[in-house]
Amino acid sequence: MTKYLTNNFSIINLYKKPSIRSELVTQMIYGDSFSISKKTRKWLKVKIKEDGYKGYIQNKKFSDFLKPSHKINILKAKVYKFPNKKTKINEISFGSKIKMIDRKIKFLKFSKGWISKNDVKPTSYKEKNPFRKITIFKNIKYKWGGKSFKGIDCSALIQLFLNFNNKYCPRDAKDQVKYFKKNVKLRNIKKNDIIYWKGHVAVALSNKKLIHAYGPMKKTVIMGIDQTIERIKRTVNLKVIKIKRI
Repeated sequence: MTKYLTNNFSIINLYKKPSIRSELVTQMIYGDSFSISKKTRKWLKVKIKEDGYKGYIQNKKFSDFLKPSHKINILKAKVYKFPNKKTKINEISFGSKIKMIDRKIKFLKFSKGWISKNDVKPTSYKEKNPFRKITIFKNIKYKWGGKSFKGIDCSALIQLFLNFNNKYCPRDAKDQVKYFKKNVKLRNIKKNDIIYWKGHVAVALSNKKLIHAYGPMKKTVIMGIDQTIERIKRTVNLKVIKIKRI
């Protein structure tokens, strides 16, 4: 039986090779779990439980596997030392998962401190529209491999919101486009359809607008669908390869 540990840090970088100079391929947010296949004094080779992603993380004191009870449903939730809003000790990102160990009227306690009840939902919670809150990431900086309020890339933006709604989603655009089966034509595009180029992805907010974490603009932006298609064709000579409906 595979042994899993749980990430008990706000954000952990996962690198392609065991070096901080190596490419950052993804991140684990608080509550993500992983198995270890190789261990040295400084590095762990791991596989993330949620999406099967493999890479290297720095060897730290991680938690034994914890089955979460709640998940963060705002861009960043403040963690407090006590069940009041006086002493902030940390922040954890949207989609992070916690295991409640105590509760007060307006707060839940987990291993790192107290969090406002308004900032979480039970892990079983799902929204009818999985991308309903995606615009909370508007203007968050673009970061290759990023997966949090400190920086995010295009495919992580999709994965985060589907994972939050208890749907599996591969980490990279090249795998997402194969995983989702239902294709639609551009002329039939509607809200929540996912648009793929080679190495890039965006979500339609309507039949006219989309949102994407866009490297050339260094942040997550809302743009016109036609304008984005034209710009990507003009600047990097890439056409839309597929539009998927989930």
